Amino acid sequence: MTYIGIDVSKATFVVAYSSAKTGRTKTFKNTVKGVREFIRTISATEHHCVLEATGNYSALLVYLLSEARITVSLENPLKIKNFARAMLSVTKTDEIDARLIALYGERMQPVPYKLRSDSILILKQKRTVLRQLKKQLVATRNLKGSLEVLPSFDPECKKTIEKTIVFLEKQIKAMEEKITSLAQGEYKKQMDLLTSIKGIGVTLAAALIVATGGFTYFDNAKQLTRYLGLSPTYQQSGTSVNVKGHINRNGDSNLRSQLYVAAFSSLRYNTECKACFERLRSNGKPGKVAVVAVANKLVRQAFAVVTQGKPYVDGFKSERQ
Repeated sequence: MTYIGIDVSKATFVVAYSSAKTGRTKTFKNTVKGVREFIRTISATEHHCVLEATGNYSALLVYLLSEARITVSLENPLKIKNFARAMLSVTKTDEIDARLIALYGERMQPVPYKLRSDSILILKQKRTVLRQLKKQLVATRNLKGSLEVLPSFDPECKKTIEKTIVFLEKQIKAMEEKITSLAQGEYKKQMDLLTSIKGIGVTLAAALIVATGGFTYFDNAKQLTRYLGLSPTYQQSGTSVNVKGHINRNGDSNLRSQLYVAAFSSLRYNTECKACFERLRSNGKPGKVAVVAVANKLVRQAFAVVTQGKPYVDGFKSERQ
């Protein structure tokens, strides 16, 4: 298998057909025509394409490569960046980056990317819009608050801001209802299983389904917690460094915040989560650390009920330890 490195930008993408310095590179337009022109230069049985996850810029390329049955890996840019540091790379151009990505593929042999279903793509777009609407609502409310302390608040400005707040609140409510409706329609069984867990509501359940592709992207709960950025970090070196750091904070910060809030709710109603929190607090752990641990437990419970296809039973203890 020959690994092909691809450096993607908004208008074009550069392809390195090998990692060798003398290897051929070529630039294609990041359009349907350009991608199909590139696909004609490679073989589904001989080539494995590797590229960084660059948001919407790489979406078309990944989709058309997957449709053509060509193996493609979509890697976290941080992995490529750290790999470049390990290779002591000091020069950065699109061609060099493409060759570096090809070399990364040869050395690391990344797993193939699983193309998201249409329903997951739609849900993801709606969640992105919802997140931005909420940010705009917070900003507008803050603006109102900053103007209210002035000696004179212009009535016209106040009316405009209040109308904007009402509009944003309606849009947010409508978008949340659409997300819930779509998730219930496409993933009803998973939604029912997830919401059987005390502490997980329909909004969080839908967010988990989007993040995991219907729980198909991960083999176990540990992989999922690491992806969500809830895994604790640890640094140890010799006798001078022995530090238990913060969580790794990778992945979707919005979903991580939702899990953190859900963890507080679960302390009242979820027997296992409450026991976990109390045990850690009695062992002297800070409150925030204990809450993060509870969020991790919620993720493990969510992964368990969906993969096993059984609703959550509060207080149930598995015989497997």
